[in-house]
Amino acid sequence: MASPSDHLASIIDGKAIAQTIRSEIAAEVHQLSLKYGKVPGLAVVIVGNRKDSQSYVSMKRKACAEVGIRSFDLDLPEQVSEAEVINKVHELNANPDVHGILVQLPLPKHINEEKVLTEISIEKDVDGFHPLNIGKLAMKGREPLFLPCTPKGCLELLSRSGISIKGKKAVVVGRSNIVGLPVSLLLLKADATVTVVHSHTHQPESIIREADIVIAAAGQALMIKGSWIKPGAAVIDVGTNAVDDPSKKSGYRLVGDVHFQEACKTAGWITPVPGGVGPMTVAMLLQNTLNGAKRVIEH
Repeated sequence: MASPSDHLASIIDGKAIAQTIRSEIAAEVHQLSLKYGKVPGLAVVIVGNRKDSQSYVSMKRKACAEVGIRSFDLDLPEQVSEAEVINKVHELNANPDVHGILVQLPLPKHINEEKVLTEISIEKDVDGFHPLNIGKLAMKGREPLFLPCTPKGCLELLSRSGISIKGKKAVVVGRSNIVGLPVSLLLLKADATVTVVHSHTHQPESIIREADIVIAAAGQALMIKGSWIKPGAAVIDVGTNAVDDPSKKSGYRLVGDVHFQEACKTAGWITPVPGGVGPMTVAMLLQNTLNGAKRVIEH
């Protein structure tokens, strides 16, 4: 019999799963195009020239092209007024060829994020951040039109890896509007018993140790040690943190919120960083855009 030290978690390959989903989406887009002569359209609004935002946006545009979704690009200058951004959002709301609108966050300080996001038509809110969509997500028996991409990707990784959620103890580390909060609501909808650990939680490790499923989304590099993981647990690491690494050309490398090497020795399943949740977020954005288009085109 293998000794416990030989145990290694199954790696959940987010890149491969996302590629499978993208192939499924491409096939459906092709069908829409053949049957109705229309394809889904995604508008991406970016304000200013943050390097990270620009790289995310170019990745999203490339992914659209790969599956046959039409991209509408709006690059607005850093100094643009809030009224002008809202005006552009209204134009996209009115454009019948646009089925999804994404405003790349964060926005410059002088623009009220909430105000802009609330102006996006709920039918085109492919990020799933409209208060109405989040509100429906929080209520029993209501279905939002769109689920937020990263949380949706986390649950998709679990289901496509054959990990059941019903009746399990799930711990979400972090309570952000983008990941922690919505993923806790999704897990609740999937009948897990959910605990949210955050910066004011006492002894987070004792809570995390009881979890069958851990979703780490705190944005704290290597915060969760291998000894905190219950043997056989499923670990989804949403964190992407840059840590200094002189051996790399860029001078840094990306790590998750979980100490991957340690956790591999106790977890049943684990996602790597990079190559875990990241590719799924983009795949879910494409899937949401396709679903939004199908509601309109097939109606």
